[in-house]
Amino acid sequence: MAASTLRFFRARVSGITDVTPTFRRFTFAGADLGDYGDPGFDQRIKIVFPTATVGLDAMPIDDDWYTRWRDMAEAERPPFRTYTTRFVRNDEREVDVDMVAHDVLGPASDWIARATVGDEVLILAPTTAHTGVSYGIDFVPPAHTESILLAGDETAAPAIAVILEQLPAEARGVVVLEVPHPDDAAYLPRHPGFEYRVGARGDGGRHAYLVPEVEQAADRLAPEGRGGEVEEIDIDTETLWEVPRTAKGGAALKRATLYSWLAGEAGAIKALRRHLVAERGVDRRAVAFMGYWRLGKAEN
Repeated sequence: MAASTLRFFRARVSGITDVTPTFRRFTFAGADLGDYGDPGFDQRIKIVFPTATVGLDAMPIDDDWYTRWRDMAEAERPPFRTYTTRFVRNDEREVDVDMVAHDVLGPASDWIARATVGDEVLILAPTTAHTGVSYGIDFVPPAHTESILLAGDETAAPAIAVILEQLPAEARGVVVLEVPHPDDAAYLPRHPGFEYRVGARGDGGRHAYLVPEVEQAADRLAPEGRGGEVEEIDIDTETLWEVPRTAKGGAALKRATLYSWLAGEAGAIKALRRHLVAERGVDRRAVAFMGYWRLGKAEN
């Protein structure tokens, strides 16, 4: 995405809504949010949070912002995290972002727990000048797809929600979502062509619902085939992020029996990647894997 179509927006909290026990919706308002772009699907954005010691004005906001931010002393860096745009209302100069409310583990969860109306953040997002392919969008299915598998944990739920809302009514597939609380099942919008498998984590621990349910869904949706060779990824030192969007896959493919989009904790996504590609033989050009985060590590 060209720098001219990506910028920082300064916005203030104008509303806070607890959608479910886990998902908290923050409505942001700002004079220039009329220029906030909405390319669609799972558009990734960055939100910069102020802390008790570092304010928003410390954040570099020019085109080379990341290099400058990385070169700053750690204690002087404003923290930021990655989210998904949920709703954009340009006429009202408002943007909604849904965040996971959980125990305070770092600066983002601390802000989510303490934020009140009037608090400010910086949002790095596309502008309305954006056209064409967005490299902040990872849902890039082939033009003709018989079935779609959307799966993840609670961190993937906002992106899955937007994808479901924007898919045509004739789309068909399965959604598998693992959430912390049974009442979180109400978070996802309904799509007439999708089967929903949403389960609370319970006593089985993380991944106990997600992994077997995705394996069952994939075994039913994916055709029989020989498994492909999958290079193993050390999720402690490497980023698990594989999105076919070039001439070798993604939208360049004419047709796929199954397109899979999987996101969440990297350990679970690594296991599912191995199952779909190496064991089931799913064409890796029709699978998007995103290790959004790793247990025990903060992710920007």
